[in-house]
Amino acid sequence: MLTHITSDSAGWIRGPVLERARHVVHCADPFHVIRWVGEALNLTRRLVWNQVRPRRGRNKPAVGEGAVMRKVLWALRKDPDGWTDNQAAAMAWIAATHPHLHRAWRLKEALRAVFRLSGHEAVMGLDQWLNWARRSRLPEFVKVARTITTHRVTIDASLMTGLNNGLVESTNTKIRLIARRGYGFKNVDNLIALAQLSLGHHKPPLPT
Repeated sequence: MLTHITSDSAGWIRGPVLERARHVVHCADPFHVIRWVGEALNLTRRLVWNQVRPRRGRNKPAVGEGAVMRKVLWALRKDPDGWTDNQAAAMAWIAATHPHLHRAWRLKEALRAVFRLSGHEAVMGLDQWLNWARRSRLPEFVKVARTITTHRVTIDASLMTGLNNGLVESTNTKIRLIARRGYGFKNVDNLIALAQLSLGHHKPPLPT
C-alpha cells in the first residue's frame, strides 16, 4: 500500500497527489528547496555585480572589485571547506564590503544545515531559519520564506521522515546511461530488462 510520496513542490505534481492519493504523506524533496535559496543568493549576487562591474565593455577583463566578484561566484557555490585561499580572501572581502551578500550566503548555508538534521530538531531549526529570513531585509529571501511557509506541510514531512528523491534521481540517471550506451532501443522491453539486470537484484542462471 502506498503510504509516502516524495517529489518537488511543483503544482502539477501536488494537484494530482491531492486528487488521487490524499491519504499518503507527501514529502518535499530537499534538493528543490535548497535550490530556492540558491537562486535567491544568485539574484543577490547579481545586484552586487551590477554595482561593481567595470564599465569598459563586456568583453574586457574585470578589474578591482569586479575581479574579486568573479572569485566570489565560485566561492558562494562551494562548501567553505573547499575554498581556495583566493576564494576565502574574496569572501572575507565580501563580509567587510557587502554584508547583505554575505548575509545571503549565510542564510543559504544555514538552510543546508537544517536539512542535515532530522526529526523535531530539523523542524525547530527551520522555524528559526524562517524567522531569520523574514527579518533579513533581503527581498529575495523574504520571498523564499513565504514559499517555504506555503509548502511547510510537505517540507516538515521530509524533515521528519528523511525521504527524498535521491534514489529515484540516481536510478533515472543510470537508466539514461544504459540507453545511451545501447544507442537507443527499438523495444522498450529490452531496456527494461537491461535496467533490471544492471540495477535490480535479478540473477538469472547462466548457461555455463
